[in-house]
Amino acid sequence: MKPRPAGGRALDRGLGRACDARLWAHQSAAVRIGMAGVWLLLLVHEFPRRERIWGPDAPWSWRLAEHSLDRSHAFSVLRWSGGELWFEVFYVLSAAVAVALLLGWRTRTASLLFLISVLSLDHRNENVLNAGDTIFRVTAVYLVFTRCAQVWSLDARRRGRAPDTGDRTGVVLWSACGLVLAWATLLALLTGGWALLLWGCWAGQAAWRGVRGRPGVRRTLELIGHLLHNGAVAMMMIQLCLLYGSAGWYKIQGAPWQDGTAVYWSAGLDWLEPYPALSHALSSHALTVLALTYGTVLVQVAFPFSLLDRRVKNVLLALLFAEHIGIGLLLGLPYFSLSMIVADLVFLPTGFLVWVGERVAGLWRRLAGGAGALGESGGRPAPDARGAEAGTAARSEEHTEEPSEEGEGVTPSWRASC
Repeated sequence: MKPRPAGGRALDRGLGRACDARLWAHQSAAVRIGMAGVWLLLLVHEFPRRERIWGPDAPWSWRLAEHSLDRSHAFSVLRWSGGELWFEVFYVLSAAVAVALLLGWRTRTASLLFLISVLSLDHRNENVLNAGDTIFRVTAVYLVFTRCAQVWSLDARRRGRAPDTGDRTGVVLWSACGLVLAWATLLALLTGGWALLLWGCWAGQAAWRGVRGRPGVRRTLELIGHLLHNGAVAMMMIQLCLLYGSAGWYKIQGAPWQDGTAVYWSAGLDWLEPYPALSHALSSHALTVLALTYGTVLVQVAFPFSLLDRRVKNVLLALLFAEHIGIGLLLGLPYFSLSMIVADLVFLPTGFLVWVGERVAGLWRRLAGGAGALGESGGRPAPDARGAEAGTAARSEEHTEEPSEEGEGVTPSWRASC
């Protein structure tokens, strides 16, 4: 048999990599847990002030919010009613959705509801959250297209224990979402592109359930799901690279960043000074200020290029974590810093995430008296009896490394998958 040319083999390897069900499984799960946890923390922390921030009688009045939404054509479920009861119910449901996504329960539905929650509250009042809302919005959009519950989730645990025995809970949840969509559509509360999108997602769930007895069609849909997952995670990485690169190059053009005094002036802002003693101690050392100013620009500009070398990338990633922690402490922007740190988790090595998952699973078993942790095998992907995520061992290589051709847990080539 005539061997295939090198270009064809490389194409097969690349397409096989793109169709790998387990690619970036741990990274997407870490981002899912982190984003849901930070959003839940925000909702709980702002619960006593929720009325003044997003409520019907907030200083940013309902009329101002409607005017802003009309101009931006943004989406917000809170616009459907200006009543107090509607807001309170939605706020509680938003917290419940964050918990469901955090635990990985019915993740396909929970991720879409999480996106609706983030968009609705953020678009109700865009003058809060100090730029962290942008990271929440962007990441929530990408999470909808990922398979972020392959590990560390109740979904993975359920697939491993009770494969394809009927899903009454899923049917009830799907029916409830359909009733809400029908109610909103009949009352003309949901129109345009968002109506098409949400109804399309709802119909997609019905189609997925309808092809359970047709392995060929099911395998094709699974392959499309793998491609969407890998593409969405790749877009998260590209988005962060553009963010850091553009932020660094814009800083270079500013005089305070050129002369090394930007950190000094930032630490001296009275309205962004939660710990004045710490800020003053930092700004009183000229060499420290100079190093932090130039170091911030250098790390942000260099980070996109550091993806070419995993060791350099890991060092710069640790420096970015330290930078965000410093911003949260010195400037009083905790949710912006936490959202950036969580988004950066997508760059962490798979081996490190597996190690952390095993440590957390061991701690959970000790605390729970031997009960199993979320997801089987200490954070490794649970086998899917339906064939969507086959295999039991996670690769410990970096997600930036090239996969082997055969035999190391990589899904067979795209030709075999089709």
